Amino acid sequence: MSSEYAKQLGAKLRAIRTQQGLSLHGVEEKSQGRWKAVVVGSYERGDRAVTVQRLAELADFYGVPVQELLPGTTPGGAAEPPPKLVLDLERLAHVPQEKAGPLQRYAATIQSQRGDYNGKVLSIRQDDLRTLAVIYDQSPSVLTEQLISWGVLDADARRAVQHEDL
Repeated sequence: MSSEYAKQLGAKLRAIRTQQGLSLHGVEEKSQGRWKAVVVGSYERGDRAVTVQRLAELADFYGVPVQELLPGTTPGGAAEPPPKLVLDLERLAHVPQEKAGPLQRYAATIQSQRGDYNGKVLSIRQDDLRTLAVIYDQSPSVLTEQLISWGVLDADARRAVQHEDL
């Protein structure tokens, strides 16, 4: 394994660990000593080569697919991530309740789950948009146009939906 590849792999390992709110010692504790902090740290720095078997076990421990840990891959294998879908919550508050009620409740649920109450914007995922499309009984692209017309989504969101249609 090349040094650069090992460092990229290590960066992915570190990103997953920190996303889960774990320190190196936290990994050791959570795994009941199965994963030593010094070993995981050396994988993350690229100082130590990790076998395919150990990488699969580590992915299982973190609860992520192995491909998420491999350098040069992005979720879904996309070459470039689609634009983010960001709801403008301030504008959403001005959309009539009969139109925006389901979206407002959905956004409030996401905010509650994330503990994110900034009240200005909220990032949503492609899956969230698909779920909202089902709730509104529309296709994701039609719903996206509706949200853009309300001023709740930026026009850039069209690219995210087009990317999804590919």
